[in-house]
Amino acid sequence: MEDAAENLVAAQYDLNRLKNFPVSFLAIGLGLIGFTLAWQKAEEILHLPVSLSPYLLGFTLVVILAILGAYATKLIRYYDEVKKEFNHPIKMNFYPILAKLFLIASIIFLGSNLALSKYLWWIGVVLQFIFTIVIMSAWIQHQKFTISHINPSWFIPVVGSIIIPIAGVKHFSPELSWFFFSLGLFWWLILTTLVINRMIFHNPIPDKLIPTLFILFAPPVIGFISLTKLYGGLNPAGNLLYYFGLFLFILVLFQLKLFFRIRFFLSWWAYSFPLDALAIGTLLMYHQSGLMFFKVASIVIFILLNLVIIMLLVKTVIAMKNRAICIEETE
Repeated sequence: MEDAAENLVAAQYDLNRLKNFPVSFLAIGLGLIGFTLAWQKAEEILHLPVSLSPYLLGFTLVVILAILGAYATKLIRYYDEVKKEFNHPIKMNFYPILAKLFLIASIIFLGSNLALSKYLWWIGVVLQFIFTIVIMSAWIQHQKFTISHINPSWFIPVVGSIIIPIAGVKHFSPELSWFFFSLGLFWWLILTTLVINRMIFHNPIPDKLIPTLFILFAPPVIGFISLTKLYGGLNPAGNLLYYFGLFLFILVLFQLKLFFRIRFFLSWWAYSFPLDALAIGTLLMYHQSGLMFFKVASIVIFILLNLVIIMLLVKTVIAMKNRAICIEETE
């Protein structure tokens, strides 16, 4: 009887974990697929003696499929919970990560399977457009948002638009890429103003969301990569974006005391994708300019990225083992 009771409690706990499985788990897939792309570019540009990216791609796809499978099961069994997440002023911004997964995968396959890359790119473009319209409409129509809801995670719905030209220049008219790039760039400027206003003049960002500060430097660095692809090389506008992104990275590093004081949250994965983007952008800057400074900088950032990813994986596994995630939240 005792064993049966224990099994019943364990089963109920597992059901609750599924019920509380957050959409922010997609950030793990985003960080890992960006990490895979960073390794692919490092292998090409730095001529690394090892080729790890194919194995990372396999591992990443397994993780992404597991996350999507779990969330699809949650959608079927706990539809109301998913609906509640989608209407949440902060959590709703994580759904467009799905589009980014396809867009970054299309970049990874650009040199090895052009047809697959194009297929993935179109799926990403369509999803990105749908999520952009839906979420921006919610921003405009919603009456319950307050200044406390604004944080760097609000960049997520628009950053995907800036990613589109990277592979888009190979798959379709550059005018479509310019359309999405302009959309993402100008909304990034608007949201940056709102986020900075919140951080300076209102209550501090809660500990759980402090890691999202890393997202600040992702849009300009990705913008640099996209403009380099659109122009076919380095250009003044792209350089401005890269150096501004680099400054924001340095500025964020000077806030390290904020990051060291907080315990582990799933939001720590916000460290990963911006560092992926910065590593790739710096590798591209070295590849285009040939300057030794950027070679050294890209190596340093790439090493930092690897250490951060390893740390995040270890922390996440420990948290899952200790059942510290997928629990009911008070907010």
